[in-house]
Amino acid sequence: MVHVICELVLDGVVPFDLGVPAQIFGAARDESGKRLYDVRVCGPGPATTEAGFTVIPKYDISELAKADTIIVPGIHRGGPVTDGTIEPEIRDALRAAAARGARIVSICTGASVLAAAGLLDGRPAATHWAWADRIGGLYRSVAWDFDVLFVDDGDILTSAGVGAGVDLCLHIIRTDHGAGAANRAARRCVVPPWRDGGQAQFIERPVPSAGGEGTEPTRAWVLDRLAEPVSLEEMAGHARMSVRTFTRRFRDETGLSPRQWLLRQRVEHARILLESTDLAVDAVARRSGLGSATALRQHMHATIGVAPSAYRRTFRPDLQALSSGRKLPMDH
Repeated sequence: MVHVICELVLDGVVPFDLGVPAQIFGAARDESGKRLYDVRVCGPGPATTEAGFTVIPKYDISELAKADTIIVPGIHRGGPVTDGTIEPEIRDALRAAAARGARIVSICTGASVLAAAGLLDGRPAATHWAWADRIGGLYRSVAWDFDVLFVDDGDILTSAGVGAGVDLCLHIIRTDHGAGAANRAARRCVVPPWRDGGQAQFIERPVPSAGGEGTEPTRAWVLDRLAEPVSLEEMAGHARMSVRTFTRRFRDETGLSPRQWLLRQRVEHARILLESTDLAVDAVARRSGLGSATALRQHMHATIGVAPSAYRRTFRPDLQALSSGRKLPMDH
């Protein structure tokens, strides 16, 4: 059955945050073109926006009881972002959904709604960096991370502001149906399937004046050589910078160190190979530049919490025999 997503619209809703899930999940299709999600908009009543129009949800909040996933878009006014309060009917509906096992998601300041409902106590969560002082001050029991684009804490996922909602929606599609489905949705929506770094790169702060074209050409150069050993010195040399300058500029542009970024690209490439080829795990490790099956297992456990064989069984059940590491004709 199609996965049902309910967007909870409250007064003061951010229009972009509301539109993103409908657009991204609406673009998610399987290889035959069949829709993978059914997105429904619900709420306690008409919701005004600061963009000069009112949203009238098609469904009331009773629809939340049918949802596999609930998404709360950001809000710019109301109790959750002003004094930490929330309407009892909204609180109870969210708690009931969480108790029955629904996946709960927020975009931007929608995290304040989850926090006001008591769903984020003691848990890691993200929201827009510009709201860090206000929301962080209202909900001190939450382990806020204002540097990342999103936080996946299993049954509850939260994102930073505005565009980070796109990243989180694509991450959910990738988790549910694999990189292929997420990439197809991204292409359909003309957005990148994955963005590097965190929201630290978007925080207003003095940045050294950039000369030339920055580190982007070097990142593209590295992506063509993931299977090869590429050192920090080689990257800096390609960018025609000193190692120190390159490292600083790289972090300014991506929010990550060069080594962190390279590892993330290699793990992501390994995931695509596990999903889309019948290469044995050793070969996947080599072609993604991670060297050995042991290293691949360690890095996949650290980043997504599963072993390569388990990941492949999830997205390629037809290749379960490969979990034993048996050599195949393509493994050369």
